[in-house]
Amino acid sequence: MDPTNTKIKNISIQQHGAMDGIEPPCDLNAVRMYRLDRVRNELSRCNLAGIVLFDQLNTRYATDITNMQLWCLHNENRYVWVPVQGPVIIFEYDAQKHLSRNIPTVDEVRPALPFYYFAAGSRQCEKAKLWAKEIAELVKATGGKNNRIALDRAGPLAVFALQAENIEIVDGFSIMETAREIKSDDEIALMKKSIEACEIGIAAMHKALLPGITENELWAKLHESNIALGGEWIETRLLSSGPRTNPWFQESSMRKIKKGDLVSFDTDLIGPYGYCCDISRAWICDATKGTDEQRRLYSAAVEQIEHNKSIIKDGTTFREIAEKAWPIPEEFFDNRYGCILHGVGLCDEYPALPHLSDWERSGNDGTIKEGMTICIESFIGAKDGHEGVKLEEQLLVTAEGFEQLSKYPFENSLL
Repeated sequence: MDPTNTKIKNISIQQHGAMDGIEPPCDLNAVRMYRLDRVRNELSRCNLAGIVLFDQLNTRYATDITNMQLWCLHNENRYVWVPVQGPVIIFEYDAQKHLSRNIPTVDEVRPALPFYYFAAGSRQCEKAKLWAKEIAELVKATGGKNNRIALDRAGPLAVFALQAENIEIVDGFSIMETAREIKSDDEIALMKKSIEACEIGIAAMHKALLPGITENELWAKLHESNIALGGEWIETRLLSSGPRTNPWFQESSMRKIKKGDLVSFDTDLIGPYGYCCDISRAWICDATKGTDEQRRLYSAAVEQIEHNKSIIKDGTTFREIAEKAWPIPEEFFDNRYGCILHGVGLCDEYPALPHLSDWERSGNDGTIKEGMTICIESFIGAKDGHEGVKLEEQLLVTAEGFEQLSKYPFENSLL
């Protein structure tokens, strides 16, 4: 086992000194301007006057300003206007200007005008019209005669009201996913900090995995570590044990983990600086090695991961990846994971590459590019089987192939 990886299991939060965001590994303003430029370049390429962003991952990417992100994901109470040229305006609850003080990506702060039912009630339509009128004035002021804008996420009243103002709307998610596709060196430095924090949390989980602990208690170790190290939230609760590991996608429960149980989990963690660490591991509770069947499943999952890593290359098309991917044995086919790989950045991102068997229904054109960060996925569990193994690695696509960003070791005892 790599001695560097071994250290991960032994490090504690107290031993780690610079994960609280006080000492970032790069110039945060350089990251912010790189990302804003990526958005504007994509708007220009698509001949758009600007974009209205409600989705909090998109507002984070464009401005790096955060406030009550999860709450604002389901309440249209905070949004950003990014024009191709002109001032970037963030609309905050009660015009909270201090949130974006000294941040170069924001030129102006205005009070948000909420039109969702919780805030507006019976005045929804009235508020939506006022909101759309303000956006239309911004389009006219910064876009000249170009009335085409992108919008990522808003209720139908917003769309109807913008159309009534003669604004042409295109999908904002395609704009933002394309902008977010290629990471700068500074972004990678921040992502590595998030992965480091996540893997310290994984080590805390590994240490706590003893018979009698509940799945929820074990999962809480990752949350505690992430927050203590400057992280933000975790998008899912994908941890299960014993018979709950197959089929996949059962979230953690109050089940007590037993000696010899297989435990599988997927981090989906938003760590320091807002970057995602999305890796998966599987362990045996309080046993030096698993059963013959557990080792067989684990070895197959590792084989799938290693094979699919080996075909990652700059310039390879999505279809070629699907054609060259590890052939899933028939006994594991029905319970296969939903994709071969997916992008990752501030969260799971474009692209998501389906298996060849699913290509006609879910495949799309595209190319693996240098500067993408991706996650290679595996779930191995037989149909009607007792247990399943979930593994996942996070990579940076390079000119030569890839750099593996995730470092937490696999379990050699299960191979």
